[in-house]
Amino acid sequence: MDKIVERYYEVKQQQKELDRELGELRQAILDYCRDQDTTGLDLESHKVTLVLQNRREYDENRLYEALPDLELWRMLSKPDSGKIASLVKLKVISEEKIKDTYAIKNVTLLQVDKK
Repeated sequence: MDKIVERYYEVKQQQKELDRELGELRQAILDYCRDQDTTGLDLESHKVTLVLQNRREYDENRLYEALPDLELWRMLSKPDSGKIASLVKLKVISEEKIKDTYAIKNVTLLQVDKK
């Protein structure tokens, strides 16, 4: 078991390093595309596509004020964009009722495909 735990620790450290490097590489690609004022690159061996998404980030206090019904809070438990979107889609809550409870966050997704 000692060897398994040791290997787990090593792999976890590698994962942290890879995540850090991926973040740096991602940022370099995003910066390059912004500098070139483009949302895509067609390179020799890879295709890069940037997709801009809007994500809602709910303010828990404002959402509670808009939806004081405890039954709804039990269903939500914590503001979760997916759950809230589902409740709106199912017409359990109205978009109008929660319109002031979130901020829109722009997120750029990076997609790299091998040709």
